[in-house]
Amino acid sequence: MLDAMSMDQLRTFIAAADEGSFSAAGRKLRRAQSVVSTTLANLEQQVGFALFERTGRYPQLTEAGRALLEQARATVGGMDAFKAKARTLAEGLEPELAVAVDVMFPIATLTAAVQAFKAEFPTTPLRLYVEALGAVVQPLLAGSCRVAIIGSLPEIPPGCAAEFLLSVKAVCVVAPCHPLAAAPGEIPQAEAAQHVQLVLTDRSTLTAGRNFGVVAAQTWRLADLGAKHAFLRAGLGWGYMPLHMVEEDLRTGKLVRIALEAHAPLGPGFSMHAIHMRDHPPGPAGRWFINQLKLV
Repeated sequence: MLDAMSMDQLRTFIAAADEGSFSAAGRKLRRAQSVVSTTLANLEQQVGFALFERTGRYPQLTEAGRALLEQARATVGGMDAFKAKARTLAEGLEPELAVAVDVMFPIATLTAAVQAFKAEFPTTPLRLYVEALGAVVQPLLAGSCRVAIIGSLPEIPPGCAAEFLLSVKAVCVVAPCHPLAAAPGEIPQAEAAQHVQLVLTDRSTLTAGRNFGVVAAQTWRLADLGAKHAFLRAGLGWGYMPLHMVEEDLRTGKLVRIALEAHAPLGPGFSMHAIHMRDHPPGPAGRWFINQLKLV
């Protein structure tokens, strides 16, 4: 009986445990609740004991079910990894490498990696999308790129695998003519909130209705980091910038670093990660490019 057990049964078991009900598992798997119930009943018949207690309003894992759940996860995860590896080997070298890169990623590091990539894979075209927040992830989820380098979006999307690349320091800056430039010491959030904050906005709809690092009641939202940089230098507001982009401005006095309260949002910077879909990992060129970003 156990030899007839299928990966589909294990995936259904995991979905039911994670979602808390057979109907919710059906919605996640895009199946009727009756199909989920039948699949789990067959699995229980094969293992010889109940995996769920069904006396209450919602099914609860039995002690035996809890004991098998992590093993089921490991089995399914191993099969997913096997299929992903097999797909990568079957594909061979990518005919083209498309990468979405967070606008906060250091351009000098990216340029050096691209130069090295050109030398290593001279016949493989490289296509780059440079975006912010959810717009970095959107091409990956849509299947138009293989790898995304994220940082300004502080979340790893479901179904993605991630690996750390580097940290990018962020600083809060204003032009020397801005009223906050003359504020002594640490600036309370309440005071900063009285002035226009320049905020990088998302070209995609993935972060609609959400804010990252926003303090002020009045904000100007820009989809281009270069425009935000220019507006900051013109004294039109205050805002956060990656340190590598404003180091020269700070050195020459075109921008002034200000200190907000220690508990102000955003913190010291961004953690950059390379992500890809778990079931569609990068091929040889993509893997080489990710590793190069770590070395530069």
